[in-house]
Amino acid sequence: MEKIYHIDVEATLDVIGGKWKPIILCHLGNGPLRTGELHRRIPTITQKMLTQQLRELEEDEIIVRKAYNQVPPKVEYYLSDEGKTLRDLLVTMSVWGEKRVKRLQAKGQPVELISQGHEGYLKF
Repeated sequence: MEKIYHIDVEATLDVIGGKWKPIILCHLGNGPLRTGELHRRIPTITQKMLTQQLRELEEDEIIVRKAYNQVPPKVEYYLSDEGKTLRDLLVTMSVWGEKRVKRLQAKGQPVELISQGHEGYLKF
């Protein structure tokens, strides 16, 4: 069945939309990570949701899942070439979020930014 998008941003959001996918992608921008390490870096995501989001990103060819033939099993995820093309978009989103937090703080709102999420994307 043909997929129809009414505006072009829908095609982007279909792949990276939602709360977790951009966060996962920013962490993978720093290099390959195992599932457990991703979960430690994103402690508020459930294991079920992390697994689901990773599968969807892999299905959309944004990330690559590499399974090593060893005991105990080892699986790593890293950005595909297609995933790396999201660099500018995610950096722009990160910078916008950083500026928003600063504006909210200047207004006296209780908001904190623990770390900037775009450093990984600046490495490639």
